[in-house]
Amino acid sequence: MSTEAILPQRLQNPHPQEITASADLAPARRLRPHPFAIIWSAVTILVCITATECSSITHPSSLLYAVVLWGWWGVIACILWKAGERRSLLSGLTPASIASHAVAASALGWLHLNTLWSLGFTGLGWYAGLSPHRAWHSLVNLNRFGIEILVYGFVLGLVGVIQYQDRSQHEAIRALELEKQLSAAHLRALQMQLEPHFLFNTLNAITTLVELGRQNEATEMLSHLNTILKQTLKRTTPEKVPLSQELEILESYLAIEQVRFADRLRIEIKVEPGVLDGLVPCFLLQPIVENAIRHGIAHCEEHGFIEASARREGTLLSLQIRDGGSGKKSQSQAGNGIGLSNTRERLAHFYSDSYQMRANPVEAGGYEVAILIPYERA
Repeated sequence: MSTEAILPQRLQNPHPQEITASADLAPARRLRPHPFAIIWSAVTILVCITATECSSITHPSSLLYAVVLWGWWGVIACILWKAGERRSLLSGLTPASIASHAVAASALGWLHLNTLWSLGFTGLGWYAGLSPHRAWHSLVNLNRFGIEILVYGFVLGLVGVIQYQDRSQHEAIRALELEKQLSAAHLRALQMQLEPHFLFNTLNAITTLVELGRQNEATEMLSHLNTILKQTLKRTTPEKVPLSQELEILESYLAIEQVRFADRLRIEIKVEPGVLDGLVPCFLLQPIVENAIRHGIAHCEEHGFIEASARREGTLLSLQIRDGGSGKKSQSQAGNGIGLSNTRERLAHFYSDSYQMRANPVEAGGYEVAILIPYERA
């Protein structure tokens, strides 16, 4: 069994390690080769295969034929890729664009076949023993022309699909980054809503003490307030902090409230030492305790108490705040204040559906707030 520590005293670690938001919101982009490098690598492989099938890869005539055969489509693929960077090749398909691609495929196929035929009669010996007319008909025929159109369509479709997927991926990344930025902005807005709320309440309490002539107590409250502000101003972002750091702020706040209520307020904090390095959202406990004091202790005619505990339950961290208020406050007062509603929103931001928060009246009197979150070591 773990030993519990009673903590109205100052915690042992006065300077806990701060947690900063250093993780980049944007997903890591993998290094990818240039599209032209991929195109010409594929062309090189096809050239080698075709030259080997014709005669040999070391035979100049076979190698030149393969280079002209596949290098042509390599150039077309690069042109289509550059054109697709300006405007999507597939998303804007219309009858007019389909007709233009059909004309382009026909013209390029015809030109490609005639280029191969003309090179065959420049002394390369591709069509030895055949007359130019027969050689032309053996190369420039309906079957070969159909293959040329199919190759154009295949290159067009492949380039278009790759670019479409690439655009979709970048849009998804941008949408994810925007969603995270909006989520972070919402969290900052919640934090900005919470801290001034606490500050105004504390300053009002100090003003009341000064008006009552209790200058020494007002000075003591200002000292505790100074401690809290130093802790909050150190944080550049409203992220998670170790529980020990959160308890320091809670301790300073309770010291302020004890000055206000004097002997009317009893405080007891029980924390398992093993959970002090567990991470919790910053300013998690203070608004709950403030809510308990404002709606519970402030209505007590005699003594009231605040009990807080933190313990580990397997892979979860259990936090409980209970007040011994008058029991006369309504559930709407206790449950719908800025403190509890703000706390629920921030827990939902950090833990989605992996947390539990329960706020209920206690049969013996008072109110209890119980929070269960995943245990994360600082």
